[in-house]
Amino acid sequence: MARVTSADVARESGVSRTTVSYVLNARKDVVLTEATRQRVLDAAARLGYTPSAAARALRAGRSDLVLLVLPDWTLGPAIDTLIEHLSTALATHGLSVLVHIRHGGRPLDELWRAVTPCVVLSLSPFPAADTRAMQQAGIPVVGTALDDDPQPDVFAVPQASIGALQADHLVARGHRVLAYAAPHDDRLAAFADRRLAGVRAACERHRVPAPEVASVDLDVASARAAVDAWRAAGVTAVAAYNDEVALAVLAGLRDAGLDVPGDVAVIGVDDIPAARVAAPALTTVWQAIDAQAEHLAAAVLAALGLAESTPERPDDVFHLVQRAST
Repeated sequence: MARVTSADVARESGVSRTTVSYVLNARKDVVLTEATRQRVLDAAARLGYTPSAAARALRAGRSDLVLLVLPDWTLGPAIDTLIEHLSTALATHGLSVLVHIRHGGRPLDELWRAVTPCVVLSLSPFPAADTRAMQQAGIPVVGTALDDDPQPDVFAVPQASIGALQADHLVARGHRVLAYAAPHDDRLAAFADRRLAGVRAACERHRVPAPEVASVDLDVASARAAVDAWRAAGVTAVAAYNDEVALAVLAGLRDAGLDVPGDVAVIGVDDIPAARVAAPALTTVWQAIDAQAEHLAAAVLAALGLAESTPERPDDVFHLVQRAST
């Protein structure tokens, strides 16, 4: 079926294409009767007319589309929450978010050239050539980093520090033989490796053995196998990659007939809603996902000249939430 154009709306409403353009673009500087405006709007509705995004971008001097590029990660509760907060914050300024997951294959430049975004957001660094090409095309690039970054306009997420906080808490509770429950999905290695490095660094600082590491899938059998190996090694506390993995570990411990935290303590990351209703309630590390989204939204607005500057990163980026599991 052929696309409905403004010419079709003009014929349907019996006015010129110029008049249709004035009405559909809500021109306030042009005098038209209310009857004419309504006739054009009614015709557009009957025909199912939708304006061309490319034409709208050309008229406005920019598009209203923000391209959010994600690496090939699994989309868990934390990323879902970030996207929701970010989309809501930008929608109040008439901006829409298009999420693209880089599974490989299609070059990034083909994508941004096709959708002509006003800004490109990234949750991990782009190759320098990609960033340079977008900037040369007049498209600002903003985003985050996975660890502390000296750039003032980058919201750094301190993954190693999160892992260290987990270990610090467990050692402070009297545990000396720790384990780390890594995610089974290799696509999360960028996060998991950094958090594990933080756990290891904290163990070294506290002069306790390095953590016993095992990958845990999100099922009881996988968790039970890890639990059996850890118990044989004398483990009394587990730092899990995130709350979902921690919940699997709790299931494995129940299957083994072990008490939490009497026999083994468990701590996660993210403070997802399920952590609060787990049995026992899960100790975890809360991350400032809302603040990260607000920072990214402000960075987009600053790049578009719609805000004066990007706000400073908040002091409380993450903190411990202690519950019964430790």
